[in-house]
Amino acid sequence: MSQAPEGLKFAKSHEWVRVEDDGSVTVGISDHAQEALGDVVFVELPEAGSDLAAGDEVAVVESVKAASDVYAPISGTVLAVNEALVDAPETVNGSPYADGWFFRLKPSDTAELDELMDSEAYQEHLSDAD
Repeated sequence: MSQAPEGLKFAKSHEWVRVEDDGSVTVGISDHAQEALGDVVFVELPEAGSDLAAGDEVAVVESVKAASDVYAPISGTVLAVNEALVDAPETVNGSPYADGWFFRLKPSDTAELDELMDSEAYQEHLSDAD
């Protein structure tokens, strides 16, 4: 069964969000998403400084099986991207919630975080989808 750590928020499109101490948010794809994709071989990341709206297609993750869009779970400005994924995209498979993060945002509306699911609700979402 896929992991969905406590303390993270999740979008129905399988992105996770972690609110950092400085108020920024880190975004990646869930364990469930990386399992469904299989071996990740390429990641295309957004540009730092980009302004995103919730639901925007912001990144692409490709595996040996498929390519999938990554969506902005909330609105904000991209502060940083995980450049390490360019040279080691497989990090997404081995560490989706730590080293395999995609980008960090400065949220433009923190109320959007309330629209995301907590770990328990996300697990239920995955159960309902099966």
